Amino acid sequence: MPRWVWWVPLGLATLVGALLAFRYGWIAATITETDVINAMTHRYVTQDGSADARVSDCVGLAGQVGGAWITVRCADILYHVNRFGSLISVGAVSGRPST
Repeated sequence: MPRWVWWVPLGLATLVGALLAFRYGWIAATITETDVINAMTHRYVTQDGSADARVSDCVGLAGQVGGAWITVRCADILYHVNRFGSLISVGAVSGRPST
Protein backbone atom coordinates (compact mmCIF):
# COMPACT_ATOMS: atom_id res chain seq x y z
CA MET A 1 0.00 0.00 0.00
CA PRO A 2 1.42 3.42 -0.95
CA ARG A 3 2.49 5.78 1.83
CA TRP A 4 0.19 8.58 0.71
CA VAL A 5 -2.82 6.39 1.54
CA TRP A 6 -1.81 6.53 5.20
CA TRP A 7 -1.52 10.32 5.19
CA VAL A 8 -4.81 11.15 3.45
CA PRO A 9 -7.01 10.54 6.54
CA LEU A 10 -4.70 12.69 8.67
CA GLY A 11 -4.80 15.46 6.07
CA LEU A 12 -8.60 15.31 5.85
CA ALA A 13 -8.99 15.38 9.64
CA THR A 14 -6.65 18.39 9.82
CA LEU A 15 -8.60 20.17 7.09
CA VAL A 16 -11.95 19.55 8.80
CA GLY A 17 -10.54 20.74 12.14
CA ALA A 18 -9.17 23.91 10.53
CA LEU A 19 -12.52 24.66 8.86
CA LEU A 20 -14.41 24.18 12.14
CA ALA A 21 -11.96 26.42 14.00
CA PHE A 22 -12.36 29.09 11.31
CA ARG A 23 -16.16 28.85 11.50
CA TYR A 24 -16.32 29.18 15.29
CA GLY A 25 -13.79 31.99 15.22
CA TRP A 26 -15.86 33.82 12.62
CA ILE A 27 -19.01 33.45 14.71
CA ALA A 28 -17.26 34.68 17.86
CA ALA A 29 -15.78 37.66 16.02
CA THR A 30 -18.95 38.82 14.29
CA ILE A 31 -21.80 38.14 16.75
CA THR A 32 -22.88 41.14 18.81
CA GLU A 33 -24.83 41.55 22.01
CA THR A 34 -27.66 43.11 20.02
CA ASP A 35 -27.93 40.00 17.84
CA VAL A 36 -28.27 37.78 20.90
CA ILE A 37 -30.80 40.04 22.64
CA ASN A 38 -32.90 40.31 19.47
CA ALA A 39 -32.88 36.53 18.95
CA MET A 40 -33.93 35.78 22.53
CA THR A 41 -36.55 38.53 22.45
CA HIS A 42 -38.01 37.00 19.29
CA ARG A 43 -38.09 33.60 20.98
CA TYR A 44 -39.84 35.07 24.01
CA VAL A 45 -42.50 36.86 21.94
CA THR A 46 -43.18 33.92 19.61
CA GLN A 47 -42.72 30.84 21.84
CA ASP A 48 -42.26 31.29 25.56
CA GLY A 49 -44.14 34.45 26.45
CA SER A 50 -47.79 34.88 27.30
CA ALA A 51 -50.36 36.25 24.89
CA ASP A 52 -49.53 39.83 25.87
CA ALA A 53 -45.72 39.40 25.56
CA ARG A 54 -43.95 42.46 24.16
CA VAL A 55 -40.44 43.17 22.94
CA SER A 56 -40.11 45.85 25.61
CA ASP A 57 -40.34 43.14 28.31
CA CYS A 58 -36.74 42.09 27.60
CA VAL A 59 -33.40 43.44 28.75
CA GLY A 60 -29.85 42.17 28.31
CA LEU A 61 -27.57 41.58 31.31
CA ALA A 62 -24.06 40.30 31.84
CA GLY A 63 -23.91 36.51 32.11
CA GLN A 64 -25.54 35.34 35.34
CA VAL A 65 -24.38 31.69 35.32
CA GLY A 66 -21.09 29.97 34.57
CA GLY A 67 -20.31 29.91 30.87
CA ALA A 68 -22.90 32.54 30.00
CA TRP A 69 -21.81 35.57 28.01
CA ILE A 70 -25.18 37.32 28.12
CA THR A 71 -28.33 36.71 30.11
CA VAL A 72 -31.51 38.07 28.56
CA ARG A 73 -34.33 38.68 31.02
CA CYS A 74 -37.82 38.78 29.55
CA ALA A 75 -40.45 39.32 32.28
CA ASP A 76 -39.86 36.31 34.56
CA ILE A 77 -37.82 34.20 32.12
CA LEU A 78 -34.02 34.17 31.93
CA TYR A 79 -32.18 33.08 28.78
CA HIS A 80 -28.49 32.27 29.32
CA VAL A 81 -26.45 32.47 26.10
CA ASN A 82 -22.79 31.56 25.48
CA ARG A 83 -20.22 33.46 23.39
CA PHE A 84 -21.20 31.60 20.21
CA GLY A 85 -24.86 32.60 20.51
CA SER A 86 -26.07 29.19 21.68
CA LEU A 87 -28.70 28.98 24.37
CA ILE A 88 -27.21 27.37 27.48
CA SER A 89 -30.34 27.25 29.62
CA VAL A 90 -33.71 28.82 30.24
CA GLY A 91 -34.65 29.62 33.80
CA ALA A 92 -37.16 31.51 35.85
CA VAL A 93 -36.44 34.56 37.96
CA SER A 94 -36.27 33.21 41.51
CA GLY A 95 -37.25 36.39 43.29
CA ARG A 96 -37.50 40.08 42.83
CA PRO A 97 -35.10 42.35 44.72
CA SER A 98 -36.72 44.59 47.27
CA THR A 99 -36.66 48.34 46.63
